[in-house]
Amino acid sequence: MIAGLRLAVTLLTVVPLGTGRLGTGRVDRGTARVAMLLAPAAGLITGGAAALVLLAGGLLGLSGLLAAALAVAATAAITRALHLDGLADLADGLGSGRPADEALTIMKRSDIGPFGVVTLLLTVLIQAAALASVPHPAVAVLIASVTGRLALPWACRTGVPSARPGGLGALVAGSVPTRAAPAVTAVVAVAAAGAGLASGGLGGALHGAAAVAAGLAAALLLLRHAVRRLGGVTGDVLGALVEIATTAALVALTSLR
Repeated sequence: MIAGLRLAVTLLTVVPLGTGRLGTGRVDRGTARVAMLLAPAAGLITGGAAALVLLAGGLLGLSGLLAAALAVAATAAITRALHLDGLADLADGLGSGRPADEALTIMKRSDIGPFGVVTLLLTVLIQAAALASVPHPAVAVLIASVTGRLALPWACRTGVPSARPGGLGALVAGSVPTRAAPAVTAVVAVAAAGAGLASGGLGGALHGAAAVAAGLAAALLLLRHAVRRLGGVTGDVLGALVEIATTAALVALTSLR
């Protein structure tokens, strides 16, 4: 359990906990499975960093939009922008319209194409605008960050293949038992409802749970499309799912005011 939590934090944030490297044999499938199940907990770190920025912005008298933009920047910094990079790579691969092998090759390139650039800009803009519009942004960013990482156990559940024989996707694909993903989802939904209840009463609780549902639904739609086009998941696909689920959750919190 501890090794899995350390791996989840190391993979999903810049926090160094000294876990083994992927692909060296020092991280086994069992540890990877626990890491994916505990991935939503890593959202407390990224969301917590963004929440602190938002609270500091309020104390300094910054505008809501500027504080929100800085909070989004903080989440990018604390994740090494890896999820955003995965989103851009997936956008380029899927946007190319090429067969799976060629699309995967495009995704491995170090440069970013027009599809990736546009997707990154729109995603960051939507996140900042949504975060600036919610009544309790610090709570909202925590809910959204945890929801974003909730996409990972679903993407790594039994029956979802890896698109490549190696890499992160191959290590974690199919490692999570099918019944475990809904169990983790229930925990996250209850926690989100509790956070919403504390900040906005019964309406806030309903909005928190609805945001989790919206984020997960968006991620599952993208996952289905990516698996159909690429033949499975990759590290880029997993990163993209995190960003899409986070964004959808934030938009849901805005629209359900």
